[in-house]
Amino acid sequence: MGYQTPEAPEMDTGEKRLNELGYKQELRREMTLFKTLAISFSTMTLFTGITPLYGSSLLYAGPASLVWGWVVVSFFTWFVGIAMAEICSSFPTTGSLYFWAAHLAGPKWGPFASWCCAWLETIGLIAGIGTQAYAGSQTLQSIILLCTGTNKDGGYFTPRWLFLCMYMGLTVIWAFLNTFALEVIAFIDIISIWWQVIGGLVIVIMLPLVSLTTQSASYVFTHFEISESTGITNSVYAIILSVLVSQYSLYGYDAAAHLTEETKGADKNGPIAILSSIGIISLFGWAYILALTFSIQDPSYLYDVNNETAGAFVPAQILYDAFHGRYHNATGAIVLLFVIWGSFFFGGLSITTSAARVVYALSRDQGVPFSSIWRRVHPKHKVPANAVWLCAAICILLGLPILKVNVVFTAITSICTIGWVGGYAVPIFARMVMAEKNFKPGPFYLGKARRPICLIAFLWICYTCSVFLLPTFYPITWNTFNYAPVALGVSLGLIMLWWFLDARKWFKGPVRNVGIPNGKV
Repeated sequence: MGYQTPEAPEMDTGEKRLNELGYKQELRREMTLFKTLAISFSTMTLFTGITPLYGSSLLYAGPASLVWGWVVVSFFTWFVGIAMAEICSSFPTTGSLYFWAAHLAGPKWGPFASWCCAWLETIGLIAGIGTQAYAGSQTLQSIILLCTGTNKDGGYFTPRWLFLCMYMGLTVIWAFLNTFALEVIAFIDIISIWWQVIGGLVIVIMLPLVSLTTQSASYVFTHFEISESTGITNSVYAIILSVLVSQYSLYGYDAAAHLTEETKGADKNGPIAILSSIGIISLFGWAYILALTFSIQDPSYLYDVNNETAGAFVPAQILYDAFHGRYHNATGAIVLLFVIWGSFFFGGLSITTSAARVVYALSRDQGVPFSSIWRRVHPKHKVPANAVWLCAAICILLGLPILKVNVVFTAITSICTIGWVGGYAVPIFARMVMAEKNFKPGPFYLGKARRPICLIAFLWICYTCSVFLLPTFYPITWNTFNYAPVALGVSLGLIMLWWFLDARKWFKGPVRNVGIPNGKV
């Protein structure tokens, strides 16, 4: 009997598909489904979308449009998530969206589609770090104020310069943690998912129970009221703006796609993580909105600049009114604000992870200036450390106007949402119009349902991007102007100019680093 060599371990299905697409495995494939879900869930996060925009959304049109707006947005978000899950199953690569766009758009339009998608996604993710840093600093500002007294009792309300320092400090911490091995981030994100699930349940259950009085179901589900303070008198316009909180909150599920080169069985687990994240956030988010709204003591007092939280952060005032009314102190409110702040911390950490992966993937394909620097992988930890610090540096630059401008968060939020969600539209549109014979399906496949699903998803994304360009207050002045159209117009204009003058000559989309395989890709 001859000598039999030991069988080689069976190749992971995600790695096999990666090789078929023309890439070799460079990153460690150690992520399980639960860990990938944890990072995806942490990127969306339960509190980080709802909390900072809850006050303004309630102000525009009252509670009914806010509560039912979440249901409507959740419904359409499922179409986007399902469309993306199918594509993720077929293309489990770190480049995710822009890689998908290149292959789905075909050889003629692929490079341009890839270029547009990559830069939209990059802009959105880096701005996303800024939204988490700003909202986290805002929550910390309220915690410091309540810990040192209140706005009425001489508590310390952090000035602009210290607010900027907190913003920068969070960004640097996230970048530092992301320079360690991915298992460190995965471990932190496992803490994150339990932090948010347990913390969310505590807030959702405890807040209405602690409140001395609660609003009626009629107020929460049917009350509609336009506030004169916004300067908006048109009911439809007011409702559109009140729903922005939901549109801002319900994205980020593509984080699972960014980690597919590091996830076991990514062609199956990537789509599962995307859809599971949407499901969890849809349910918990609505419950959180209901808990806050039912627990309001005096709607008009929430925005009073002379109230205990200086009218700066509506959820903080709701928590303060509930616990101070019951226990005559702010301890409970401070504890729950810390739970919310932790969600911002974990969310910013996860978005930094995703942003660095996109910059790394784009650099690997030579689509970023000085690509050779940003595509370097740390020799020990096997993470794109240079890309991490590039994202952090740009995020800090975005935050510098905090020293002078009042509408920084509005602008960064709009840039983040339009860039991030706009990046979803390119591969979804390409998938909708491509010939089916050119698509190699993965385990998650829509079949004939893909065209109607992709069409609804694409139209919803176009609507979402449009409304984030609208003015949010009237009359329009330097202090109320939505700077997002200008910022996006300039940045995207420069990127398009770069494409037509130079990049179109050499940028061909994703660059293979293994031999070109036969068959469909």
